[in-house]
Amino acid sequence: MPEKRKSKISASRKLMLKSLMVAKAKEELEQEIVEKDEQKAKFLEEKAPPIRTGGLSLAELRILCEELHARIDVVDEERYDIEAKVLHNTREIKDLNIKVLDLRGKFKRPNLRRVRVSADAILRSLLGSKHKVSLDLRANLKSVKKEDTEKEKTAEVSDWRKNVEAMSGMEGRKKMFDAAKGQNQ
Repeated sequence: MPEKRKSKISASRKLMLKSLMVAKAKEELEQEIVEKDEQKAKFLEEKAPPIRTGGLSLAELRILCEELHARIDVVDEERYDIEAKVLHNTREIKDLNIKVLDLRGKFKRPNLRRVRVSADAILRSLLGSKHKVSLDLRANLKSVKKEDTEKEKTAEVSDWRKNVEAMSGMEGRKKMFDAAKGQNQ
Protein backbone atom coordinates (compact mmCIF):
# COMPACT_ATOMS: atom_id res chain seq x y z
CA MET A 1 0.00 0.00 0.00
CA PRO A 2 1.33 3.42 -0.86
CA GLU A 3 1.82 5.63 2.13
CA LYS A 4 -0.07 8.90 2.30
CA ARG A 5 2.16 11.90 1.95
CA LYS A 6 1.88 14.48 4.62
CA SER A 7 0.83 17.89 3.40
CA LYS A 8 3.46 20.60 3.54
CA ILE A 9 0.77 23.13 4.43
CA SER A 10 -0.69 23.13 7.91
CA ALA A 11 -4.44 22.78 8.47
CA SER A 12 -4.83 26.35 9.70
CA ARG A 13 -2.97 27.67 6.62
CA LYS A 14 -5.22 25.57 4.34
CA LEU A 15 -8.32 26.92 6.06
CA MET A 16 -7.07 30.49 5.70
CA LEU A 17 -6.32 29.97 1.99
CA LYS A 18 -9.76 28.47 1.39
CA SER A 19 -11.47 31.39 3.10
CA LEU A 20 -9.40 33.85 1.02
CA MET A 21 -10.36 32.00 -2.17
CA VAL A 22 -14.04 32.07 -1.25
CA ALA A 23 -13.84 35.80 -0.46
CA LYS A 24 -12.10 36.50 -3.80
CA ALA A 25 -14.72 34.45 -5.70
CA LYS A 26 -17.50 36.36 -3.93
CA GLU A 27 -15.95 39.70 -4.92
CA GLU A 28 -15.59 38.60 -8.55
CA LEU A 29 -19.22 37.41 -8.63
CA GLU A 30 -20.45 40.74 -7.26
CA GLN A 31 -18.29 42.60 -9.81
CA GLU A 32 -19.72 40.45 -12.62
CA ILE A 33 -23.29 41.21 -11.52
CA VAL A 34 -22.52 44.96 -11.46
CA GLU A 35 -20.98 44.77 -14.96
CA LYS A 36 -24.03 42.95 -16.34
CA ASP A 37 -26.36 45.57 -14.84
CA GLU A 38 -24.26 48.33 -16.41
CA GLN A 39 -24.29 46.62 -19.82
CA LYS A 40 -28.07 46.17 -19.60
CA ALA A 41 -28.60 49.85 -18.71
CA LYS A 42 -26.29 50.94 -21.54
CA PHE A 43 -28.10 48.74 -24.07
CA LEU A 44 -31.51 50.03 -22.98
CA GLU A 45 -30.24 53.61 -23.15
CA GLU A 46 -29.06 53.07 -26.75
CA LYS A 47 -32.16 51.21 -27.96
CA ALA A 48 -34.83 53.04 -25.97
CA PRO A 49 -33.91 56.67 -25.30
CA PRO A 50 -35.92 58.41 -22.57
CA ILE A 51 -39.16 59.97 -23.74
CA ARG A 52 -39.50 63.74 -23.33
CA THR A 53 -43.09 64.53 -22.48
CA GLY A 54 -42.53 67.88 -20.85
CA GLY A 55 -44.05 70.85 -22.71
CA LEU A 56 -46.04 68.72 -25.19
CA SER A 57 -49.65 69.50 -25.96
CA LEU A 58 -52.44 66.92 -25.69
CA ALA A 59 -52.45 66.28 -29.47
CA GLU A 60 -48.68 65.77 -29.54
CA LEU A 61 -48.94 63.30 -26.59
CA ARG A 62 -51.60 61.34 -28.50
CA ILE A 63 -49.38 61.17 -31.58
CA LEU A 64 -46.44 60.01 -29.40
CA CYS A 65 -48.61 57.30 -27.79
CA GLU A 66 -49.78 56.12 -31.23
CA GLU A 67 -46.16 55.90 -32.43
CA LEU A 68 -45.18 53.92 -29.32
CA HIS A 69 -48.13 51.55 -29.77
CA ALA A 70 -47.19 51.07 -33.44
CA ARG A 71 -43.61 50.19 -32.40
CA ILE A 72 -44.91 47.78 -29.75
CA ASP A 73 -47.12 46.08 -32.35
CA VAL A 74 -44.15 45.70 -34.72
CA VAL A 75 -42.00 44.18 -31.95
CA ASP A 76 -44.82 41.80 -30.91
CA GLU A 77 -45.26 40.67 -34.52
CA GLU A 78 -41.52 40.03 -34.84
CA ARG A 79 -41.49 38.12 -31.52
CA TYR A 80 -44.47 36.02 -32.65
CA ASP A 81 -42.82 35.30 -36.02
CA ILE A 82 -39.57 34.28 -34.32
CA GLU A 83 -41.42 32.00 -31.86
CA ALA A 84 -43.29 30.38 -34.76
CA LYS A 85 -40.00 29.80 -36.61
CA VAL A 86 -38.43 28.29 -33.50
CA LEU A 87 -41.39 25.90 -32.99
CA HIS A 88 -41.31 24.93 -36.67
CA ASN A 89 -37.56 24.28 -36.51
CA THR A 90 -37.82 22.19 -33.33
CA ARG A 91 -40.55 20.04 -34.90
CA GLU A 92 -38.46 19.65 -38.04
CA ILE A 93 -35.42 18.65 -35.96
CA LYS A 94 -37.47 16.02 -34.10
CA ASP A 95 -38.84 14.63 -37.38
CA LEU A 96 -35.35 14.47 -38.89
CA ASN A 97 -34.00 12.71 -35.79
CA ILE A 98 -36.78 10.13 -36.08
CA LYS A 99 -35.96 9.63 -39.77
CA VAL A 100 -32.27 9.18 -38.96
CA LEU A 101 -33.12 6.57 -36.33
CA ASP A 102 -35.42 4.81 -38.80
CA LEU A 103 -32.69 4.74 -41.43
CA ARG A 104 -30.19 3.34 -38.96
CA GLY A 105 -32.68 0.77 -37.80
CA LYS A 106 -31.60 1.33 -34.25
CA PHE A 107 -34.00 2.58 -31.68
CA LYS A 108 -32.98 3.53 -28.21
CA ARG A 109 -33.62 0.44 -26.16
CA PRO A 110 -34.12 0.55 -22.43
CA ASN A 111 -31.60 -1.16 -20.20
CA LEU A 112 -32.91 -4.63 -19.46
CA ARG A 113 -32.68 -6.04 -15.98
CA ARG A 114 -31.94 -9.67 -15.26
CA VAL A 115 -34.96 -11.53 -13.93
CA ARG A 116 -34.70 -14.90 -12.27
CA VAL A 117 -37.42 -17.20 -13.52
CA SER A 118 -37.73 -20.83 -12.52
CA ALA A 119 -37.81 -23.57 -15.13
CA ASP A 120 -41.42 -24.35 -14.17
CA ALA A 121 -42.44 -20.75 -14.81
CA ILE A 122 -40.77 -20.83 -18.23
CA LEU A 123 -42.57 -24.06 -19.16
CA ARG A 124 -45.88 -22.65 -17.94
CA SER A 125 -45.41 -19.53 -20.06
CA LEU A 126 -44.46 -21.60 -23.13
CA LEU A 127 -46.99 -24.43 -22.82
CA GLY A 128 -49.78 -22.56 -21.11
CA SER A 129 -51.39 -23.18 -17.75
CA LYS A 130 -53.30 -26.31 -18.92
CA HIS A 131 -50.16 -28.44 -19.22
CA LYS A 132 -48.75 -29.39 -15.87
CA VAL A 133 -45.13 -30.30 -16.42
CA SER A 134 -42.71 -29.93 -13.58
CA LEU A 135 -39.07 -29.68 -14.33
CA ASP A 136 -37.53 -30.34 -10.96
CA LEU A 137 -33.94 -30.97 -11.91
CA ARG A 138 -32.84 -31.63 -8.35
CA ALA A 139 -35.27 -34.55 -8.04
CA ASN A 140 -33.67 -36.22 -11.07
CA LEU A 141 -30.17 -36.05 -9.61
CA LYS A 142 -28.70 -39.09 -7.89
CA SER A 143 -28.55 -38.73 -4.16
CA VAL A 144 -25.49 -40.03 -2.37
CA LYS A 145 -25.69 -40.71 1.31
CA LYS A 146 -22.61 -40.08 3.41
CA GLU A 147 -23.25 -43.06 5.67
CA ASP A 148 -23.04 -45.55 2.78
CA THR A 149 -19.72 -44.23 1.54
CA GLU A 150 -18.24 -44.31 5.02
CA LYS A 151 -19.32 -47.95 5.50
CA GLU A 152 -17.76 -48.91 2.16
CA LYS A 153 -14.47 -47.29 3.12
CA THR A 154 -14.31 -49.07 6.44
CA ALA A 155 -15.23 -52.35 4.78
CA GLU A 156 -12.43 -51.93 2.27
CA VAL A 157 -9.98 -51.14 4.99
CA SER A 158 -10.94 -54.17 7.05
CA ASP A 159 -10.80 -56.44 3.95
CA TRP A 160 -7.38 -55.15 3.10
CA ARG A 161 -6.06 -56.00 6.54
CA LYS A 162 -7.42 -59.52 6.31
CA ASN A 163 -6.02 -60.02 2.82
CA VAL A 164 -2.52 -58.88 3.73
CA GLU A 165 -1.68 -62.20 5.29
CA ALA A 166 -3.32 -64.16 2.47
CA MET A 167 -1.52 -62.25 -0.22
CA SER A 168 1.87 -62.38 1.39
CA GLY A 169 4.49 -64.71 0.02
CA MET A 170 4.71 -66.40 -3.36
CA GLU A 171 1.17 -67.76 -3.28
CA GLY A 172 -0.32 -64.29 -2.94
CA ARG A 173 1.71 -62.98 -5.82
CA LYS A 174 0.69 -65.91 -7.97
CA LYS A 175 -2.97 -65.24 -7.18
CA MET A 176 -2.58 -61.55 -8.13
CA PHE A 177 -0.82 -62.57 -11.35
CA ASP A 178 -3.55 -65.09 -12.23
CA ALA A 179 -6.28 -62.54 -11.45
CA ALA A 180 -4.68 -59.95 -13.71
CA LYS A 181 -4.19 -62.53 -16.46
CA GLY A 182 -7.84 -63.61 -16.23
CA GLN A 183 -9.11 -60.03 -16.62
CA ASN A 184 -7.08 -59.48 -19.80
CA GLN A 185 -8.46 -62.56 -21.52
